Amino acid sequence: MFATMRFLVLLVLSLLIGLGAALAQKKYGPGVTDTEIRIGQTQPYSGPASSYGTIGKAEAAYFQMINDQGGVNGRKINLISLDDGYSPPRTVEQVRRLVEQEHVLLLFNTLGTPTNTAIHKYVNAQRVPHVLLATGATKWGDPEHYPWTIGFQPYYQAEARIYAKYVLQNKPNAKIAILYQNDDYGKDYVKGFKDGLGDKASLIVKEVSYEVTDSTIDSQIVALQASGADVFFNVSIPKFAAQGIRKTYDLGWKPLHIVNTVAASVASVLIPAGLDKSVGLVSTNWFKDPTDPQWKDDSATKDWLAWMRKYYPEGSVEDGNNVYAYIVSEALVQVLKQCGNDLTRENVMRQVANLKDLELPMLLPGVKVNTSPTDFYPVEQMQLMRFDGKRWVPFGDIIDASRGH
Repeated sequence: MFATMRFLVLLVLSLLIGLGAALAQKKYGPGVTDTEIRIGQTQPYSGPASSYGTIGKAEAAYFQMINDQGGVNGRKINLISLDDGYSPPRTVEQVRRLVEQEHVLLLFNTLGTPTNTAIHKYVNAQRVPHVLLATGATKWGDPEHYPWTIGFQPYYQAEARIYAKYVLQNKPNAKIAILYQNDDYGKDYVKGFKDGLGDKASLIVKEVSYEVTDSTIDSQIVALQASGADVFFNVSIPKFAAQGIRKTYDLGWKPLHIVNTVAASVASVLIPAGLDKSVGLVSTNWFKDPTDPQWKDDSATKDWLAWMRKYYPEGSVEDGNNVYAYIVSEALVQVLKQCGNDLTRENVMRQVANLKDLELPMLLPGVKVNTSPTDFYPVEQMQLMRFDGKRWVPFGDIIDASRGH
């Protein structure tokens, strides 16, 4: 009898030790169970930036594919994506809902500079991972002051410096006109461009801004043309970029026309503007264009097209935003894989700051994702491209913009 009792005690103890070890191995933050990882975001499904709404839809489609494959470490990703209309007060309201009511583990790829600016301090005070943002504002790379926020795409000031260098090399006596959105997004580009010009900043002869609430920017384009400029740096979101391209053409103004990368989508900018009116535009990119013939036999591009057909058939294969959404979703899945069973908010930030030479198939060859606890700029390489009336044609080498944060 004593032997039986001893056996039972040992059995119970071993079970308790085993259970304790299992519990010790699993650490969960809000929104995480053995079967689910709940994440949140805001996107502009309505309002002046609604063409970006396809990003959230494509991300939901990507996570659906991952879930169909069994999820990440056996857990399904539950993306709660809310419309903020690109309105900062609404972003605040929706993000508070995600954090305080939905109890998401993290905020993923929330879109827009003014909108993310509105929640920047709140999410850091709440210690909620605010990761892989859909905005290239330079301020997202400040781990010292905002350790819970990290961007993803090349940051705007670095991109703008690339354009400034290109102008100085190709039009050293340029007269430059700038259109920019009157907020942190637009001003970030202008600062980087001026920094890139250095002591040649006097080449800028006219700067004009627009408000997101404007219905048209025709008067701004007329004013810029009247300056006599032969270089036009067009810093805008898709709706206004399309208007600017069209109006510039219709006026008969033929400057070297540079559009920033977030407004370079063929589907949401150039087709509405008119492909014939877009010939000669210059921009940059850092991922593959599935419509470019050079990628027709590329296995990654074939996989992307197959995913679009199956999971997001209503999406446009000509919209680079859908490639972007695929890449950034892939990056998040890598972060969650690295977390293993330690799905706490603290470990999410540790892992997102520990991406080493991550190669994602739809990035341009040579472009890699790298982060560290002191480097919150994941992608820092780009290539210039020019529109030929049908597609963007890349030219020159991959440019590393990492110097001079």
